[in-house]
Amino acid sequence: MPSPASEYVESLSPWPKDGFGLDRITALLKDLGDPQLRYPSIHVVGSNGKSTVTRTIEELLAREDLRVGAYLSPHVRAWGERIRVGGAETDFETAIERVRPAAERLDATQFELLTAAALAEFAAAGVDVAVVEAGLGGRHDATNVLRSPVQVLTNVALEHTDVLGPTREAIAAEKLAVVQPGATVVLTEPEWEGLARANGAELVVVAARSNLGVALAAVESFLGRTVDGHADVRLPGRLERIRDEPLEIWDGAHNLAGVGYVLARLPSERYVVLASILADKDVEGMLAALSVLGERFVATRSSNARALSGADLAERAKPFFSRVEAFEAPGEALAHARSLGEPLLVTGSLYLLADLAKDESVRWRTLATG
Repeated sequence: MPSPASEYVESLSPWPKDGFGLDRITALLKDLGDPQLRYPSIHVVGSNGKSTVTRTIEELLAREDLRVGAYLSPHVRAWGERIRVGGAETDFETAIERVRPAAERLDATQFELLTAAALAEFAAAGVDVAVVEAGLGGRHDATNVLRSPVQVLTNVALEHTDVLGPTREAIAAEKLAVVQPGATVVLTEPEWEGLARANGAELVVVAARSNLGVALAAVESFLGRTVDGHADVRLPGRLERIRDEPLEIWDGAHNLAGVGYVLARLPSERYVVLASILADKDVEGMLAALSVLGERFVATRSSNARALSGADLAERAKPFFSRVEAFEAPGEALAHARSLGEPLLVTGSLYLLADLAKDESVRWRTLATG
C-alpha cells in the first residue's frame, strides 16, 4: 500500500511547465532556510554509474567515521531509496512533509520537491557531508545549488540530446556547469579536463574507469588524504540476478554506454531480451547492441511519459531480432517472457524495473557492481 508521501510525490509532474531552471528550487530552499549550505557536498554528475558511485562514496566516507547523507535517483523498489542518512534510508514521510507546504506554494516539480526534501533532511540530521547525485544534466538540474568542494563526472554519453545538446561535447558542458571555482573535479575521461578548468576547477583528478576508482578518488580529494579502498555496495536494478533457473537478470541500462557495460559482464548465455526504452535515447544503437544476446525481443512500455510504446519499440527492433513481440503492460510482458523458459535479461530503463517491482516480490541479489 503506497504511503501518503509516496502518493503525493507520484501526483506531481516530473517536468517543469515553464522550462528548466533553478528559480523554483532556489526559492524553495530559501523558504526552508537554505539547508544545503549547512554541510559540504560531493556532487556526482554523468551519464552512467552515478548511483553506484554515489553509494560507494557514501560507504567510503562512513568508514572514516563521518555521518553521511546520500541522495540518489531514480529508485527501483520505493521512493525511500532516494534519501539516505547514516547508511540507511531515512523516514520518507517526515522528509516529504517537512518541505511539502513550501513546495505546494511554489508549485515545485516532483524532482525539485525530492531534492529539497533530501537537502533539508541532511541538515536536520546534522550530516558531516552529503553525496548528491544529479538528475538530468547539471546546469539547470535542481541539485545545482550545493556547496561542493568536489564534483565528479562519471562519463559522458549521448543522452537527452533534445535538452542537453546533440554532441558529447555539448552534454559535457551542461554536466560540468556544476563545477564551482576552486573545486576539485574527478573525471574518468581526460578529454574534459580543459572544460573543467574553464569552469573554475582548481584541480582535476583523472581516476580509474571503474565505479570504485572514481569513488575513491572523490573521497580522497574531499578528505585530502588516502583511505582504504574497499567498499561493498549493492544497488537494486544493477546487474541483479533475480532467478538462477532459468537465469533472469535485471539491469536498468538506459543508453548505449550502459548497455555496453552490461554486455561485458553478463554470464555467457543466449537471452530473451525484455526492454522498454525512452524515446530520447539512441534506440537503434541500443537495440543493435542488445541483439548480440539472442534472437528474441519482447517490447513493452514503462510508466515514464518519454517511453516508446511497446508497438513502436517492437517495430524498431525488427531489423535486429528475428522474433519480436509487444506487450504494452510491463507485467504481461514479463509473464510472457518468463513463460518462454529461457535465460532472460530485463533492461532498457530503471523506470521499467520500478514498474515491475511494484507488482513483483523479487529476491534481489547483486551479480556485479564494480
